[in-house]
Amino acid sequence: MRIVVALGGNALLHRGERPDAAVQQANIDRAAAALAQLAVEHELVITHGNGPQIGLLAMESEADPALSAPYPLDLLGAQTEGMIGSLLARALHDALPGHRIAALVTHTLVRADDPAFAGPTKFVGQVYSRVTAEKLARARGWRIARDTTGWRRVVPSPAPERILETDTVHDLLNSGTLVICAGGGGVPVTADPDTGALTGVEAVVDKDLTAALLAEDLKADFLLILTDVPCVYEGYGTPDQHPLLDATPRELRNGGFAAGSMGPKTEAVARFVDNTGALAAIGALDAAQEIVHGRSGTLVRPDLAVG
Repeated sequence: MRIVVALGGNALLHRGERPDAAVQQANIDRAAAALAQLAVEHELVITHGNGPQIGLLAMESEADPALSAPYPLDLLGAQTEGMIGSLLARALHDALPGHRIAALVTHTLVRADDPAFAGPTKFVGQVYSRVTAEKLARARGWRIARDTTGWRRVVPSPAPERILETDTVHDLLNSGTLVICAGGGGVPVTADPDTGALTGVEAVVDKDLTAALLAEDLKADFLLILTDVPCVYEGYGTPDQHPLLDATPRELRNGGFAAGSMGPKTEAVARFVDNTGALAAIGALDAAQEIVHGRSGTLVRPDLAVG
């Protein structure tokens, strides 16, 4: 099968972990071991999140006295795409001797008038107490929101319209290359309606929605979203929490999942399954092989036609 795999940022840097390079390397080595099992049997395109990493780079940029202004989010996104892509490529090179691997910095076209710019929802950076988060928000002009374990910065997350390098990814796949691309949702850009000139924007595109679009454009057979939980849970964090092991797009859209966490993941798989009739799944990184074989995670299948 042709599988597009989306690695969650929290699968690469676990909640509460120090964002040290060595910590991320160890997590990526674990990810590569899980993905290598799939790559032996299937054609893979790998995307990844960047929320923790881009938040760290933004903090460093804002605190750097050598800069007259912090680096914009599109350039920080490009940095994370290159950094994480390089770590993944090296780890997969070691796990898959002789396999062709390419890590690409890709750009994602968004609309300049996307309403997401007026309502930030994408979590970036580390988790803070409410008091600390509010202090940082006042000092740095941040928007903040409550995450599952505390408070974090939120930034605009416009909908992906097109991945500009899709044709290149397609060509690489056809040559037998495992491709790492669209990291952090890709570098967000708008296009001038007259000239087509590209301009970076202050945003972070959701990597799961980008992965769904990429999977559709590449005619993938399966979309696999890997994160730090074993499956989708209905009523997550409540006494009524229970696993959802099999679902349709309609059931996921009626589930009321949080916009800043599981919501984009469930919407991504729902879109892909609706638009293609293929299968998708959400589950834990370590169980990637089991998920593809239907033995773990939440499997998402098409809604049955009525009549």
